[in-house]
Amino acid sequence: MLEKSYDAVVIGCGAAGMAAALAVHEGGRSVAIVEREDFLGGILMQCIHNGFGIHEFGADLTGPEFAERLLSKILAAGIDIYPDTSVMDISGGKDARVVTACGAAHGVIRLACRAVVLAMGCRERNRGNVAIAGSRPAGVFTAGLAQRLMNLDGWLPGRRVVVIGSGDIGLIMARRLTLVGAEVPAVVEIMPYPSGLARNISQCLNDFSIPLHLSHIVSRIIGQDRVEGVTVTPLVDGAPDYARSFHLSCDTVLLSVGLIPENELSRKAGVPLNDDTGGPRVDADLMSAAPGIFACGNVLHVHDLVDFVVDEGRRCGRAVVRYLSGESVRQFRLAAGANLRSVVPSFYAPDRENIIFMRPMIVKNDAVLSLRIDGTEFKRKKLMHVQPSEMIRLVIKPAEFPALEAGRENVLEAAIE
Repeated sequence: MLEKSYDAVVIGCGAAGMAAALAVHEGGRSVAIVEREDFLGGILMQCIHNGFGIHEFGADLTGPEFAERLLSKILAAGIDIYPDTSVMDISGGKDARVVTACGAAHGVIRLACRAVVLAMGCRERNRGNVAIAGSRPAGVFTAGLAQRLMNLDGWLPGRRVVVIGSGDIGLIMARRLTLVGAEVPAVVEIMPYPSGLARNISQCLNDFSIPLHLSHIVSRIIGQDRVEGVTVTPLVDGAPDYARSFHLSCDTVLLSVGLIPENELSRKAGVPLNDDTGGPRVDADLMSAAPGIFACGNVLHVHDLVDFVVDEGRRCGRAVVRYLSGESVRQFRLAAGANLRSVVPSFYAPDRENIIFMRPMIVKNDAVLSLRIDGTEFKRKKLMHVQPSEMIRLVIKPAEFPALEAGRENVLEAAIE
């Protein structure tokens, strides 16, 4: 059995994990990365389309190009990486964690550390999560699996493909399939508004004249050995109007119906989760309620842009360095108010710069973001447009906070008006 010690162990070698590891290394601390895949870079490696890196690198990059820029820094720093290795357990307590993993190269390994960074990313919701009627024919894929089959393995999943859900991966795959000669007769979305970014609706559907059916569901998948078609049903006041259902012939169905933070390992380690995001509940330093266990990236909450994932990973790594040095900061609770599904993190630190992510629940033009502490508003920001598919990112500097009274809760509540 291989046994080694580090100041910190990062689980996951995607964008968040690499950024966190680099920040820990740059802070003068020893760090290792454990990655379950036999390649490095995470989901970026199958995202061969461009659109990455505008904020982080000031360049329009493909996923592999973006990952390569981070990987080159990881390799140059000499950070230990354990690829093709799955973490089985995180044990121990404050300042004495042990990460137990198993891999082809070393068998069982035990990595002792003072801090752990969770950066496992997220997974796709599947057919079982959305309960579509019909048999179980071949040809039903999640959009991300289809993307991997095409871009990494060189397989075309189908010739005539219906996409269920207008999440970003599904939209990108609609374009990708069209470009290689497949036909996409429709993208079917249950909500009255798209679930993906506006730029992807424009570039992936409108530019290729792919129909988007809003307020519709796929009520049945048809076929025995292979998918033969789907039944599409409109919604009226939220209820299916089966009398107006129509048939679309296809040989493949792709599901793009949302992402779920990958937190089975977090639960096993005793990390409390946030019901609103599915990720760990973290403080202003991105540390969970389990001392010394931090989280960043899509395992914490599903992001819109990988550039912000990297920024969050970097901030997490710097917080790990502060934790290892024994630094602390005063923190108060942060809560989601009206028309917000979630806010991350769950605490704010008025003596530091805070970056807060908020997920809206409504679609609205000319909205206002209101920030209140114990009911008293201290900041308002106009927003041209809000919708659930696009995260709100807000930076609050220490000088913007009002004087906080000792002995009060000082709860900061964010709300959309």
